[in-house]
Amino acid sequence: MRSGMEPMNVRDLHGMVRSGRRILGVSAVLLPFRAGGEIDFRGFEGLVERTLAAGLVPAINMDTGHVDRLDSEARRKVLERAHAVVGGNTFVAGAYVRDCAGSPFDEEAYLVSIAEVLHFGGTPILFPSHGLSALGDAELVGAFEATTRDVDGFYAFELGKMFAPFGRIYDLSVYEALLRMPKCLGAKHSSLSRELEWQRLRLRDAVRPDFRVLTGNDLAIDMVVYGSDYLLGLSAFAPEHFALRDRLWVSEDARFYELNDLLQYLGFFAFRAPVPAYKHSAAQFLALRDRIELSEAPEGAPRRPDADVEVLAEIAARLDEWEVQ
Repeated sequence: MRSGMEPMNVRDLHGMVRSGRRILGVSAVLLPFRAGGEIDFRGFEGLVERTLAAGLVPAINMDTGHVDRLDSEARRKVLERAHAVVGGNTFVAGAYVRDCAGSPFDEEAYLVSIAEVLHFGGTPILFPSHGLSALGDAELVGAFEATTRDVDGFYAFELGKMFAPFGRIYDLSVYEALLRMPKCLGAKHSSLSRELEWQRLRLRDAVRPDFRVLTGNDLAIDMVVYGSDYLLGLSAFAPEHFALRDRLWVSEDARFYELNDLLQYLGFFAFRAPVPAYKHSAAQFLALRDRIELSEAPEGAPRRPDADVEVLAEIAARLDEWEVQ
């Protein structure tokens, strides 16, 4: 724990609640597949459109988009299709570098990936890799500075190893260094730990209040109550309902908690172990709601049992009782 950063207590948390705050919602978009492993680009475009229509910012080529299973050509095609759909609207895209355990940090590969995101009008979020995550704290900060020298703005990305073996949660000294980088707009935090995220919120408030702490905690989506914004995989299941939940918070409507509880029920079910199988849960959920054609997953990706669909259908029916715009 960073020096001077005391453990949180209930009184601290009461003081952090920010009623009526407008929430920035960034929603990871599922990349759907057809039987045989072909990408369903038509379904993908429809999901991007729904995310935009809900008023959320689409995030593509993320973990939810199976970015680690795509080759460079497929990642570029995803960017092309997203760019065609969003037009002049904002979107976020993963700057991803594929390597393996023991690989050195590949600065040039990151520069290429970032440049590709910028070419298609996206804001890059720097995905961790084996090489990046293996760097010491000072070298890690230097890597962020070196790879983002030609961008106007970017997001950092803390990813727990329960999501991917190349993930890393930064020391708070590294996080503070990110806060002090003017080009770093914020950072996605996916540790699934409330305590670690509360620490980052306190540090953000003390050092740079405009910095976006984007919660990636799909098991605690109410972190927005304490000042987090979000970049979630769970919102890919129902972007319209996340947007409604966010509007209820802005209007200080207590129904926020009821809808948040229902969405969290979906999150606990979909993000149970093995956590990466949540992407197949998303495909099941979106297929049963006719958002995509099939509940397929790419070859080698973990899958959920067919019996899950009955539970997902019950949750979908309860969500449909909420009137969304």
